[in-house]
Amino acid sequence: MRWTRKTTAKIADELGRLGIEVSARTVARLLAKMGFSLKTARKNIASGFTPKPDHRARREKQFLKISRVRKGFVRAGLPVVGIDCKKKEMVGRFKNPGSLWCRQPKAVNDHDFRSDASGMAVPYGIYDVRKNRGTVVAGTSRETPAFAADALERWWVAEGHPQYPRAKALLLLADCGGGNSARARVWKRDLQRKLADRHGLTVVVCHYPPGASKWNPAEHRLFSEISKNWAGVPLESYETVLNYIQTTTTAQGLTVQAILHAQKYETGERVTDAEMQKLRCRKHQLLPEWNYTIKPPHKMKRPRV
Repeated sequence: MRWTRKTTAKIADELGRLGIEVSARTVARLLAKMGFSLKTARKNIASGFTPKPDHRARREKQFLKISRVRKGFVRAGLPVVGIDCKKKEMVGRFKNPGSLWCRQPKAVNDHDFRSDASGMAVPYGIYDVRKNRGTVVAGTSRETPAFAADALERWWVAEGHPQYPRAKALLLLADCGGGNSARARVWKRDLQRKLADRHGLTVVVCHYPPGASKWNPAEHRLFSEISKNWAGVPLESYETVLNYIQTTTTAQGLTVQAILHAQKYETGERVTDAEMQKLRCRKHQLLPEWNYTIKPPHKMKRPRV
């Protein structure tokens, strides 16, 4: 009985067949007394991730590290951004979870077949923590490290540099997986080429531990609000996607810019050991697999991390 989804009434019936007369209300009271309640599954296990024995301690150290580095950048007046890729959205007459005020419900396809979609939207979000501004680069291809780096460069040119014209360093708060994975060589190489080399930026990257993506500012301050804004609305075209992204606001002053990025990307790109050795990528002493700094080719003043 312990692992079933039976109602308290059905449990009372089962007990009755065993000669134990008890009401459904008493069953509920006894279950609560023993610490049982109905619970949903929690998405806390990262795919392909096997936790180490000291994972909890390492996780706490990483959160303290992120907090310390983030405060240092804020004090120095430098940009701090959360980055993440929202789940892919099929573009077409498909049901979108949620409801909205209308006289008649919108008609959508009875099945969500990808072959019926006119395309896929891959929303990559960049959330500026200090300015409470979001930029979503909506790709039309795949979520790859190259796409993530291109999205960041587009944000820097359109939003980052105009907001921080004197900034020589940038802090990225990222998840451990996806296009901006902590283990992705292409991600590090493209940060070197597209941000450090081209724009003279020192890029400091701190990854949230596996299973901790909900603490990413891009997730709980940007994507959650976008999901509320387009809840129940069929994303019939890329224009609809961009419109609902850039009209997302909050009472706290959130503003969002939307950019369509139609470049195609292929998976399976490789970076050789020789290429990695040429990168100016320095791993931090504390938890080096989650924290590293990518430097531009010329020396300049950089914040302490």
